[in-house]
Amino acid sequence: MTQRLPDIQTGQTILIRAKPKSSKSELTYDKESETFTAYLHSVPENNKANDEIVKLFKKQLKTKVELISGFKSKDKKVKVL
Repeated sequence: MTQRLPDIQTGQTILIRAKPKSSKSELTYDKESETFTAYLHSVPENNKANDEIVKLFKKQLKTKVELISGFKSKDKKVKVL
């Protein structure tokens, strides 16, 4: 079940499941699995989807993140800066 986005803290590592080529561009959070899903307009090539994830966090959660793993995977980890 999708819940409201949780509070996040500096230094925290967050798991994300990317869904590129979606009709919407937004972050959702599943409390049971404690993971975010990033619905992305971008295609998964030339880092477009990865860049969109960083922009979504900045827009929706007003925080900066850095991708630390999953550069070529749908399962990603970001660190809150």
